[in-house]
Amino acid sequence: MVKFHEHIISDLIEDPNGGLVVTSSGLSLPNLIATLLQLHSPSQGTVLLLSSSPSQKSSILHHLRSRSYNPLPSDISSDLPSHLRLSLYSSGQPFFITSRILIVDLLTSKIPTSSLAGLIILNAHNLTESSTEAFIVRIIRSLNHNAYVRAFSDRPHSMVSGFSKAERIMKCLFVRRLHLWPRFQVYVSQDLERDPPLVVDIRVPMSGHMCVIQKAVIEVMDACLKEMRKTNKVDVEDLTVENGLFKSFDEIVRRQLDPIWHTLGKKTKQLVSDLRTLRKLLDYLVRYDAVTYLKYLDSLRASESFRSVWIFAEPSYKIFEYAKKRVYQPVKSNGMNLGVQSRSSISKKRKLKDNTKEENGESLETSIAGGVVLHEVLEEAPKWKVLSDVLEEIRDEREKEAFLAGEIVVESEQDDSGIVLVACKDERSCMQLEDFITHGAQKTMREEWKKYLLSKVELKGIETRKKKPTGAKGFGILDGVIPSTPSKKTEAGSISKQENDALLAAASKLSRLAKEDVILEDNTLEKKGKGTKKRRTKKNEDDNGNKFEISRPNDEDQTNGVHPVLRRHNDRLPPVQFYAIESDQPILDILKPTVIIVYHADVSFVREIEGYKSENPSRKVKVYFLFYDDSTEVRKYEASIRRENGAFESLIRQKSLMMIPVDQDGRCLGVNSSVEPESITSQNSITRKAGGRKEVEKEKQVIVDMREFMSSLPNVLHQKGMRIIPVTLEVGDYILSPLICVERKSIQDLFLSFTSGHLYHQVETMVRYYRIPVLLIEFSQEKSFSFQSASDIGDDVTPNSIISKLSLLVLHFPRLRIVWSRSLHATAEIFASLKANQDEPDEAKAIRVGVPSEEGVVEDDVRAENYNTSAVEFLRRLPGVTDSNYRAIMDGCKSLAELALLSIERLAEIMGGQKAAHTLRDFLDAKYPTLI
Repeated sequence: MVKFHEHIISDLIEDPNGGLVVTSSGLSLPNLIATLLQLHSPSQGTVLLLSSSPSQKSSILHHLRSRSYNPLPSDISSDLPSHLRLSLYSSGQPFFITSRILIVDLLTSKIPTSSLAGLIILNAHNLTESSTEAFIVRIIRSLNHNAYVRAFSDRPHSMVSGFSKAERIMKCLFVRRLHLWPRFQVYVSQDLERDPPLVVDIRVPMSGHMCVIQKAVIEVMDACLKEMRKTNKVDVEDLTVENGLFKSFDEIVRRQLDPIWHTLGKKTKQLVSDLRTLRKLLDYLVRYDAVTYLKYLDSLRASESFRSVWIFAEPSYKIFEYAKKRVYQPVKSNGMNLGVQSRSSISKKRKLKDNTKEENGESLETSIAGGVVLHEVLEEAPKWKVLSDVLEEIRDEREKEAFLAGEIVVESEQDDSGIVLVACKDERSCMQLEDFITHGAQKTMREEWKKYLLSKVELKGIETRKKKPTGAKGFGILDGVIPSTPSKKTEAGSISKQENDALLAAASKLSRLAKEDVILEDNTLEKKGKGTKKRRTKKNEDDNGNKFEISRPNDEDQTNGVHPVLRRHNDRLPPVQFYAIESDQPILDILKPTVIIVYHADVSFVREIEGYKSENPSRKVKVYFLFYDDSTEVRKYEASIRRENGAFESLIRQKSLMMIPVDQDGRCLGVNSSVEPESITSQNSITRKAGGRKEVEKEKQVIVDMREFMSSLPNVLHQKGMRIIPVTLEVGDYILSPLICVERKSIQDLFLSFTSGHLYHQVETMVRYYRIPVLLIEFSQEKSFSFQSASDIGDDVTPNSIISKLSLLVLHFPRLRIVWSRSLHATAEIFASLKANQDEPDEAKAIRVGVPSEEGVVEDDVRAENYNTSAVEFLRRLPGVTDSNYRAIMDGCKSLAELALLSIERLAEIMGGQKAAHTLRDFLDAKYPTLI
């Protein structure tokens, strides 16, 4: 354990109430949590860990396992029976638990709060006043004043988003101390810089085409930001290219635009999406290979070409053009550029020719009639060559050290310290680099090129199946064929079509030969001996001669490829382990490498390397950083450091000015301490009644479905002083009274429920079992209180419109009440008003609603078997029966057979009119037609 962890733990233990700890990213927060759990004694009580991600949980367990801590913390899940959970809560051991299970057990009194030592809450930056974690802390504080709450976060930039977010989080957790541990803190910097690792910073120059693409993307992004500034809807200080490099930029923009989102035009909304796409283009440029980047651009062109703003910007054509030049170059067979040659030519019909291959085997071509040739470039990533050189350098250094020491390094005798760790951003990059190390750059790029061409064939097949004629053949043109003209647009289109035809021709040839290869391989499996070897040799020769896309040099030339030294001594390379930074695993503690190659720089991972070296001062660690020189990769890394330092400076200022209430430790809290003093406001209105004697207020109860605890509404209802009863409901989400049942839908859930048809079934069951069924449509507090923007509402009535679907739902269920709520707090006010003058709901009856019985029909029960739903549906479809009189008919007769025997006078009395009675009687007495 590093030294500054001891200072953090001592600060936390000093305050028995707990506190909020904010650290820089990468300072081994799971290791700190493991140390706290190790110091815990079972006699103190049970410790519950909340809001931990899967990666954090696995890291904590790894650190505890490495220290031989027993027993390891287990999970408390809903699968465990209640009596077993009760025994676990009283065991005094630490446990991982979800907030949903814990809040339900607290509300149902299935957990002895006196046996809790405290809570450890991770990812505190995600907490809000209405979150379930805040709900849990409020209940535990009111029942156990001695329990501590220790919250942790390693995202300082998330702690400063919004107004006084750190202070609001501390208030909802009822803690009074804020502990800040940035990288520049004295203890942290001393520990990490006492014996730093040896660092080699390698700046790799980007290729010319990559530089042009990067410059073009930045220009397009700057143009989009200028358009955003013109709207005057977003803070100008946030609209910078540097901020646009981070994912949090989308959150900043959306947070400012959400309240007025319905008033924005389509262009402004599209600009928000375009900025996210441009950030990905910058990131993928330095992360992936040329073919993958081109494939991503093709997908963008297909999906966003009609609605995107950035794609029509002036520099955007360079992005597509130079991305294509990194992979292939269409030229004329005489060597001239296709675009130059075609300006003076007229587009003609083209036929497929045989593919040709250059003599050196490095660049391959295919030609079609008209002299168009596809010249393969397949530019490899510049970092690949540097990575192979670094691995060779590591191998040479180790051989030199072994030679000077007079020892022979045997691979079987090497320990874990001989592993070279290569850290990449994601899993895809790891797999591709592994292919590059194993097979070389040329083969890796050709495999990607094959996948790209085969995807073209699949896309062409889909387009052919979906393509439909747009008009009548021969209307205004000869045989439906548009004659070619030497205009500029036609010439440009012909160039694109020639190029596309060349790609499709190569892809079709590749697909056809791939099928032939499968057939030949199946034939070779049936034969043995020399004939098999000869046939395989012939197949390879056919590939080299005919299929330019996948032809490769022979095995002898393969050793003299792009990286001859690497290929010749591949078996003698040091063992390489690739690691995806996004997986967030404690790879350094597991492998304990001595050489680390940071292929994609990440601030959090760099801090982990510093902490790893600080914990292992005797181990020599050498770190190679591979950066693209003058790239957004460097800018993003440096900007992330500046952003984190700025976030901590802001938190330090907030801490100096922070105002924490005296009762923030929770000792002055009662069960209903957060309830608004409504009785005080209405005191003067009741002074005339019995001399101002207060009436005994009845406790309000709300029955809540278990699944609703994923939302924050039960927390807000509890703040309003309502008693929450969590049960499993078959019908509805909230039961307010014996008559009122509420189905709650957010905007997103409403659209999904209409699409799946689930909402119709839910409303149908509510109408069947409750007299006042309510559909609550709840909006987010941060977003606009608008169901649809004005631009989305059309003049025509369409069945796919959400308004049309709601109208049909109300017409089909006339007793359904739709309630629109602006926010969670507005919903709580609506529930309070709906419960006025209503009886409290019965928990036992609410649980039985909609549940099929096993022993048969029970008297005075509300189960589904008491209702013949088929007969009711048949009754409602009879002539003269309406939504206003069908219940009276059901009360007036026991069955359809009895209904058919009633007199016209009795029918008129039940149905409320002679006209409806005669209509039904005429239908029942009508004779059916016969053939005679």
